Amino acid sequence: MADNNQPIYILPENVSRTIGKDAQRNNILAAKTVSDIVKTTLGPKGMDKMLVDSSGNIVITNDGVTILEEMEIEHPAAKMLVDVAKTQEKEVGDGTTTVALLAGKLLENAETLLDRKIHPTVIVKGYRLAAEKSLEILNELSLPLERRDVLKQIAKTAMTGKGAEGNKNELAELIVNAVEQVSLKDEINLENIKIEKISGESVGKSELINGIVLDKDKANADMPSKIENAKILLVDFSLEVRNPESEAKISVSTPEQLDSFIASEEKYLRNMADSVILSGANTIFCQKGIDDVAQYYFAKAGILACRRVPRDDMEKLARATSGKIISNLKDISLDQLGVAEVVEEIKHGENSLIYVRGCRNPKAVTIVIRGGTNHIVDEIERAIKDGLGDVASVLKSGKVVAGGGAVEVELSKRLRIFARTLGGREQLAVEEFAHSLESIPETLAENAGLDSIDILTELRKKHEEGGVNIGLNLFNNLIEDTFFAGIVEPLKVKTQAINSASEVATMILRIDDVLVSKGASQRGKGMPSGMEGME
Repeated sequence: MADNNQPIYILPENVSRTIGKDAQRNNILAAKTVSDIVKTTLGPKGMDKMLVDSSGNIVITNDGVTILEEMEIEHPAAKMLVDVAKTQEKEVGDGTTTVALLAGKLLENAETLLDRKIHPTVIVKGYRLAAEKSLEILNELSLPLERRDVLKQIAKTAMTGKGAEGNKNELAELIVNAVEQVSLKDEINLENIKIEKISGESVGKSELINGIVLDKDKANADMPSKIENAKILLVDFSLEVRNPESEAKISVSTPEQLDSFIASEEKYLRNMADSVILSGANTIFCQKGIDDVAQYYFAKAGILACRRVPRDDMEKLARATSGKIISNLKDISLDQLGVAEVVEEIKHGENSLIYVRGCRNPKAVTIVIRGGTNHIVDEIERAIKDGLGDVASVLKSGKVVAGGGAVEVELSKRLRIFARTLGGREQLAVEEFAHSLESIPETLAENAGLDSIDILTELRKKHEEGGVNIGLNLFNNLIEDTFFAGIVEPLKVKTQAINSASEVATMILRIDDVLVSKGASQRGKGMPSGMEGME
């Protein structure tokens, strides 16, 4: 008779399993750790992080998603927070630190409910009710976009604390002008705003080019460096002798045959160059190569040519200059050419950039960012991208909310009122959700060196008295109407953050069993970092 006490193994030896409370606690701890990492970067007084990779490359930033990406996080639950931050960046372009902080706080507060023997499914239900109610309240609290200067305030709020403090007025103007230029009715594609970075000059010399700037130089030194009243030909095929599609051999037995072969090549290239010259084009952008012989003829005709231009830059050039990308020389005609006031090559140190300026009503533009060092330029780029995302999302939705923690405190107050209408233990989960929202103004105050308890108490008092837009103005450390003070954020940033944070928190809370396969190549031949010893 078989021994009933003998253990039964159903999993391979290289798989470890964590179940029940241990699995929940480990996942919550991992999420809280990620949240704590980015917490100190929130707000205009937030600190920066220095990230150094294995090659010694340095990134200095306080952009939430950049920090999380550069850290190469391995814990599976922590990776879920990184994915949420990436989604926030993709959808809105800003609010990545907010969503990571909020998700971590939701899980931290859920842990206190778990300690009180409240089942995870009850907490999940409460959090879902709270998230749905939050979106309703946010729509009630939102204000319509009525003035253009509000767009500038939104851009400035997005860039605050990201190294662009001294020049945020000028940069905000560039951002708003760029977004307005590329917008088509209700459609705004930020891919049509190209960003070029130049290190070595002050941030204040950044500019918006009504056209495209290419990190390229002219194909031949004898070509002109500047073309005025440019007629631009865009071609996506090579201006070279075509190679046969299959391998071919040419048999030459006499010098005359060789001369004839070379002459026929030159004649082909000459005819190709003549076709371009006769079209009236004085500037050429080619997606592929340009033969040296063709370059010679173009230079002789006073044409500026640029080769091996990336496909996405070719498409931006077409949108900026109103030109058409040609795939066959026979299609060249005057109405296919793009136009610009000036095309010129400008040297910046050892590098050259080609500027296509003065396009008529361009639907693709370029923001040229300048800064003292590469690190500064990179951080300004991140700030500008946040500003672009915020301005674009406001133009799409047409709604804004007060910043400085004002909307979170008002949400928290109304959610507590909503919780009293619920029966059962879900009420406790809704209250913890409301408490989690207050972590935003609390963290803003902490990062500014203020007493977070005093600030939060005062904010609650003002909101109980009916001050819907009362928040924390960290430029003067006063509690006031932040909307009136120009601290404004897009509604979309808040709705996306609450949606994403609540979804990832509820997903992690529902996990009660973690199976991890130990790959031989993983660190310590064990589980992902942070999960070792969880058997």
